[in-house]
Amino acid sequence: MENKEKYYKALIDNTGHLNEIDLGEKIGLNENETNEIISQLLSEYKIEYTENKACNYSPTKRTKKKNISR
Repeated sequence: MENKEKYYKALIDNTGHLNEIDLGEKIGLNENETNEIISQLLSEYKIEYTENKACNYSPTKRTKKKNISR
C-alpha cells in the first residue's frame, strides 16, 4: 500500500512534532485512513505506542545483525 509507506516515512521524519492524525492529514489522509494504517503498522511491528511529544507512535527500534567472520 502506497499510503502506508508514505505515512511510515512521514512518521520517521516527524520526530513527534505533529500528532498521528495531523500527520496523516498533512499527507492527504483522513482520520479513518490514518487509523487503518496505524493498525497495520502496529500489527507488522513497524511502529509502537509510545508517548513521543505530540505523537503517540514511533518507529520501533531495529537491531542490526552483526556479521561474524570465522
